[in-house]
Amino acid sequence: MRFVSAIAEWLEERTGIGAALAPILGHAVPRSTASFWYVFGSATLILFVLQIATGICLALVYIPSADQAYQSLLYLNHGAHLGWFLRAVHFWGSNAMVLVLVVHMLQVFLFGAYKYPRELTWVCGVFLLLCTLGMAFTGQVLRWDQDAYWGLGIGASIAARAPGIGPGLVYVLLGGPIIGGRTLSRFFTIHVFVVPALLIALIGIHLWLVLRLGVNEWPMPGRVVDRATYRKRYEEEVHRDGVPFFPVAARKDMIAMAVVVLGVLACAALFGPHGPRGFPDPTLIDTAPRPDFFFLWLFALFALLPPWTETFILLVGPVVAIGFLLALPFLSGTGEKSWLRRPGSVLAVVVILLTIGTLTSLGTTSPWSPVMDGWSAKPVPIAYVEGRSPLELQGALVLQLKQCRNCHSLGGEGGLRGPALDGVATRLTRDQLIRQVLQGGGNMPAYGKNLNPAEVTALVAFMQTLHPADEPIARTATGPALGTR
Repeated sequence: MRFVSAIAEWLEERTGIGAALAPILGHAVPRSTASFWYVFGSATLILFVLQIATGICLALVYIPSADQAYQSLLYLNHGAHLGWFLRAVHFWGSNAMVLVLVVHMLQVFLFGAYKYPRELTWVCGVFLLLCTLGMAFTGQVLRWDQDAYWGLGIGASIAARAPGIGPGLVYVLLGGPIIGGRTLSRFFTIHVFVVPALLIALIGIHLWLVLRLGVNEWPMPGRVVDRATYRKRYEEEVHRDGVPFFPVAARKDMIAMAVVVLGVLACAALFGPHGPRGFPDPTLIDTAPRPDFFFLWLFALFALLPPWTETFILLVGPVVAIGFLLALPFLSGTGEKSWLRRPGSVLAVVVILLTIGTLTSLGTTSPWSPVMDGWSAKPVPIAYVEGRSPLELQGALVLQLKQCRNCHSLGGEGGLRGPALDGVATRLTRDQLIRQVLQGGGNMPAYGKNLNPAEVTALVAFMQTLHPADEPIARTATGPALGTR
């Protein structure tokens, strides 16, 4: 210990690091902030450090080449000593970083910590969230498997819809008109150099603003923010009842940091790394790519919405959402901080969490992609064609040849993107069936130009036989009663 102390004194005499850090570590904070409610920022920071450390180790082995990236990941998974664990820690650390950062922003929002004088602290946090999501997306691309390839294709198609700059944006994103070797090099550069550099700069600004303006106090009901008096009142409270950040408040931060790191290590050991899942093959369309969990809700949202709404929502939705987050502290910079006096804010958080949680669940479990070989690999069950008229048999043939089974199941086999056809005659009348086939609706495209009148007549005649034996087919309110057949 005497030897270590001597070295520390020697370094301090020449660098002055201890004297420089002492005011920072010992700065006073409100006593109420020495709470586990205030640890999410520190937990996010340690997860970022973990990502940097594991990312550097992975970059020593990963080859950002279109023909070798996949093999380098397989080598990490199965050849390199503990390579699988390193990849797993990086993957689960990424998920945890996104999750904890979102929780941190929700806590800041509910505690009113975005209000005066911390507007820029909130704005900096919004950009940190965007950069974190960007790093998560680029990291998914670097897996260079089927999910990454098709996910990147979807991202490029979204960028291409931007008015005026779409084609140029796609070229910059992909390094050319198509996904290729340059694409992987660009995403590797963005993921390893550009986004981490932005994150480090933003974290530095964020921490400086926290030190400069102080940690937000516990939001007491009735204690409103007033631009004329808030700063003086806050400084008086810190002077009167403040505690040093280190070691009093920092204890809980260190506990939280240890918990999240141990949680990531446990998930890595128990569940292992994610992917790669299949070599990227642009000719293989029989695939069901899914994004990582933080984008699953978007995946489900666009699968559920009518196709004609996609472009509008993709171009307008993110702009409005990000614009609102950036403008929030300037629109509501004073007034109540306590969530107990802001029921609208609490309701908004609950609705958003329920919506995203539900969509994420649907994105995890629902087979949104069609079964591309359903029409050839799933024959019409014999029970559905026995005793049918020639016209109805012709309709069964149309159903099969026009690949309806790719999206619709029959007898429990086929695609699940659209509703099952087993009881379709009890849900739709003949006229409704014709209109649905010709005009489409929901996620179903219009087939009016792909079927001639004779094929439509035969197809609808067959679909009218698809109902349980003890249930009548659907009819209009004014039409004659129709029995079962």
